[in-house]
Amino acid sequence: MRGDERLRLRGGSLMATQEATLKAKEELMERISKPEVISGSEILLRSLLLEGVDCVFGYPGGAVLYIYDAMHGNPDFNHLLTRHEQGAIHAADGYARSSGKVGVCIATSGPGATNLVTGIATAYMDSVPLVVITGNVMSTLIGTDAFQEADITGITMPITKHSYLVRNVEDLPRIIHEAFHIANTGRKGPVLIDIPKDVSAAKTLFKPVTEVSIRGYNPTVSPNKLQVDKMIKAIEESTRPIILAGGGVVYSGAHEELLEFVEKTQIPITTTLLGLGGFPSGNELWLGMPGMHGTYTANMSLQQADLLINIGARFDDRVTGKLSGFAPHAKIVHIDIDPAEIGKNVPTEIPIVGDVKTVLQVANKLAVRAGKADEWRAQVAASKAKYPFTYNDSDTELKPQWVVEHIYETTGGDAIVTTDVGQHQMWAAQYYKFNKPRSWVTSGGLGTMGFGFPSAIGAQLANPDRTVVSINGDGGMQMCAQELAICAINNIPVKVVILNNQVLGMVRQWQELIHENRFSHIDLAGSPDFVKLAEAYGVKGFRASNKEEARAVWEEALNHPGPAVVEFVVRRDENVYPMVAQGRTIDQMIMGDAE
Repeated sequence: MRGDERLRLRGGSLMATQEATLKAKEELMERISKPEVISGSEILLRSLLLEGVDCVFGYPGGAVLYIYDAMHGNPDFNHLLTRHEQGAIHAADGYARSSGKVGVCIATSGPGATNLVTGIATAYMDSVPLVVITGNVMSTLIGTDAFQEADITGITMPITKHSYLVRNVEDLPRIIHEAFHIANTGRKGPVLIDIPKDVSAAKTLFKPVTEVSIRGYNPTVSPNKLQVDKMIKAIEESTRPIILAGGGVVYSGAHEELLEFVEKTQIPITTTLLGLGGFPSGNELWLGMPGMHGTYTANMSLQQADLLINIGARFDDRVTGKLSGFAPHAKIVHIDIDPAEIGKNVPTEIPIVGDVKTVLQVANKLAVRAGKADEWRAQVAASKAKYPFTYNDSDTELKPQWVVEHIYETTGGDAIVTTDVGQHQMWAAQYYKFNKPRSWVTSGGLGTMGFGFPSAIGAQLANPDRTVVSINGDGGMQMCAQELAICAINNIPVKVVILNNQVLGMVRQWQELIHENRFSHIDLAGSPDFVKLAEAYGVKGFRASNKEEARAVWEEALNHPGPAVVEFVVRRDENVYPMVAQGRTIDQMIMGDAE
């Protein structure tokens, strides 16, 4: 058989498989949409399936027993049992960030619900769409301090986009549909649904809800055309323009529109920590990441610019440094779907409220080259070439920066990378180059230790055909290490990297540079043997302490068909540079090895 015939047959087979899958899905939707008297628990499961949910992360308990009973023997519903509720919500978060879908998790009342709080706050700070389902005690017991009762809607009110306490089973289909709509529109975020035990047990006629009408909730998507015109005029007049692009570009799916906008205007661009991947790092106009551990060129360009166009970023303090000295010469344009962010931290002369993708589609019809900025472009290009990220490499010691570079080279930059929080997070952001959106999963606003590994599990389930690498420190890894069990049991092939410096690295760095070497409670000696820990869970474990070992074990781990843990033993006193100390402007950088 000729090659073209094999290709044609393979293509036909793939098409037949896709058609069969689509037909099966249509049949499922038709079957579960039929009006029928069922319990609140069954209504919940059917409603989640109708919303397109293909995996729920959770941990059962008394208040959700009816819900878990409805799952028993249900071939249509996919649930992943984590080993801690925090693992469940971080996995749902990683699923959402890497796929663009709404992540879903479930926990019981009281401690089960409160164990979700850190994950809810993490998602809220970073605008991640989650639907968080908690059980509660019987409706008649609410407010009596019943066993495992907690006012979870009250506890999480400041860190949810919206929350529901379901009083009547008849309201459940509407509430679930509204929750998904709210979570995944406007400025995205977590929505909590609290379901008392008697509501999950009660029966009613199930009628799916397909329409949403929420008075007072109508996010602005399309921009005011006059404001876009003002931005275009400001570009034409500017001699030193710069773009600051944030996570809003990724969340709105605006990466192609952003690239077109930059190519048309030829404005240099910097992307925030959460904006990495929203613009290709290989583009000559990309200046790197700005802020506390950003590039010299990005920070200096922000400080020297006469026009700053903020696209989907919120002027976080880690980006701006000392606010009163941030971008002192720049006229500010701010594009954001959340009007509350515009002018909140930095005075804005041209506010543009709207979805980033829609705004850029309008702007691209009008965009012109920033014709007065030729000298500026040459200046920033020269600076970028002169001041790259640098470190003093070693033939005898394993440097964490080298490890990240090696991971980038061996994955071709095509992996989904998740991180915990600390030095390793910054090294990953600096030395792994992202060219695709939704390839970078990290806790930005809240800075949550323990996030990196379970979020990788969610990312892997959402993207089964991609390599997922979770880069962690030895501190954060121990906060959710128990989730290694579900990787082993379910053969989830996450590649877990531990940069082990036996210390709380970022805290140690601050204590060295800011607190005059007064090292206080940062020693992590006594941590487990991570290779033995991995093997105890049934996961392949590796260790390397030099480059030769690192190359060998990483190649083996990367080619291993299942999950793997690779511990890289790195030096204790390595620092992340550049660094901007708190209270300083972002052009006051400590350059470290580059000085």
